[in-house]
Amino acid sequence: MNALPDLVAAAEDSRALGILNDWLESRSAEARVAWALETLPGEQVLSSSFGAQSAVSLHLVSRQRRDIPVILVDTGYLFEETYRFADELTERLELDLRVYRPRIGRAWMEARHGRLWEQGLEGLQRYDTLRKVEPLRRALDELGARTWFAGLRRSQASTRASTAVLELKHGRWKVHPLIDWTDRDIWQYLSRHDLPYHPLYEQGYASIGDTHSTSPITAEGKRVVIIGGGDTGADCLGTAHRQGAVSVHQFEIMPRPPDSRAPGNPWPTYSN
Repeated sequence: MNALPDLVAAAEDSRALGILNDWLESRSAEARVAWALETLPGEQVLSSSFGAQSAVSLHLVSRQRRDIPVILVDTGYLFEETYRFADELTERLELDLRVYRPRIGRAWMEARHGRLWEQGLEGLQRYDTLRKVEPLRRALDELGARTWFAGLRRSQASTRASTAVLELKHGRWKVHPLIDWTDRDIWQYLSRHDLPYHPLYEQGYASIGDTHSTSPITAEGKRVVIIGGGDTGADCLGTAHRQGAVSVHQFEIMPRPPDSRAPGNPWPTYSN
């Protein structure tokens, strides 16, 4: 095959970046990570919301670079289960976890601005800026990140349908090794490596973000509306504001192994 465009060409020419992305689309997620770690410049970081399926990206990237900094933006409104899940995976995978928080505490924010997530699009934009965008931007800056891995997938939301494997954002390379994965792919990877879903997944939560904007779905429903930018800070920079900080996430009914179905769990059983 012809030589791939170099990074300078890819940064300056969208056609060159498209050629590089076409090649990356044909690679496995593991191969994408390996290429990025070897090829992309500067300090490399991984961001994670420690959401429903986050164990996949955490395991996938950290097994190839054990000391990669992992950024968690703690909005102050995460579920108790999310904090415990973060502790569990940090210990099990020996992660270099870096927790970043908003500069303003939740009580002071609510005293000053009220419950921003209940104040329409303008309030949601302000909420995302204060509690997600600013801490994430600060984390990337303080860590000197020039390459940023994130676990976004196209099937998670209509706003991600055109997201590429490799993007140049705010002067940083952003890599989405799982971008074309389905829920079945996620389940198979978790099963193969004996990795857990977030504990709230067993209660019907397909997407797990802040307590005030996350709710479970029933066995009859496949659609979740996430208000306030979704379950991760990974796509807040440059997308939450363009989309009015409101996104509709479409999920498949995720496959579950028959022996893991808890009483009352709305997910159906699945066999390969």
